[in-house]
Amino acid sequence: MVKSKKKAAAPKAGDSKKSLEEIKAELKSGMTIRIYQKIKELNPKGEEKERLQYFDGMIIARKHGKEKGSTITVRKISDGVGVEKIYPLSMPAIAKIEILKQAEVKRAKLYYLRGAYTKRLKEKKLA
Repeated sequence: MVKSKKKAAAPKAGDSKKSLEEIKAELKSGMTIRIYQKIKELNPKGEEKERLQYFDGMIIARKHGKEKGSTITVRKISDGVGVEKIYPLSMPAIAKIEILKQAEVKRAKLYYLRGAYTKRLKEKKLA
């Protein structure tokens, strides 16, 4: 008796929805992303309220590869001031990640964007 191996079904044209784990696996430096985070707050009555807050920016580093403790560093310019946030990818507060653009980069760490770098990166819209 020969057991046949089932192949995974090819994604259809209408299946553009990806799971959060698939998106986390394909994140690379140079991508412009929008990351949604769940924030818990207390209102004046003392009740706990949950809302979503997003952060737009470019990934300048991904550390620790596909480990459980892997992180991404996201940078944006807000009112002329550079803002960086480091997100652990295993954080349960991450609700959703949208990939907006992909820039052509030749390095894994884009720390040179922190300085007085004036050239624009070549970007492709993915959305």
